[in-house]
Amino acid sequence: MTWRSGTNETSDKVLGGLPYLLPLFDAVVVGGALFKLIANFPALAPVGEVLLLLISPVMFVYQLVPFGLGSLAVFFALFLLVVRNENISHFIRFNTLQAILIGFIISIGSLLLSLLTLPGLELITDTLYNVLLFGGIAAVGYSIVQCLMGRYPEIPTISEAVHMQIR
Repeated sequence: MTWRSGTNETSDKVLGGLPYLLPLFDAVVVGGALFKLIANFPALAPVGEVLLLLISPVMFVYQLVPFGLGSLAVFFALFLLVVRNENISHFIRFNTLQAILIGFIISIGSLLLSLLTLPGLELITDTLYNVLLFGGIAAVGYSIVQCLMGRYPEIPTISEAVHMQIR
């Protein structure tokens, strides 16, 4: 879609990409079994280390708040302080809300898959968890690259929903 232009400000590019660390963290938590598998293959170990290095600041913030409420606190902080703040550039607000929605989709998918945990369905649920993991990593990677290039990351349906919310 070409109905939005990007930004030329370096600070906007970097700050627009930072919120995507949140859904990356959610995706890595969902795909935890795959990371245990990667640890068994030395050739793939650097990939796992890079991902863990990227999400370690987010993990630290999440673990500061007890009872798993860290993600909820970060969600409300980003939504109220960034997305609804008209003084922040449209580019940053758009990317923040899009990152929140990607994380929400990953979390809801994980919740639904946890309800499917039945004997004999482990292969299917593990496959769907991996789809959430790789889909989340692909969406986040694409979005961060687009942000660093100063463009709006266009993800079908999600970007349209975000654009309707942020004017």
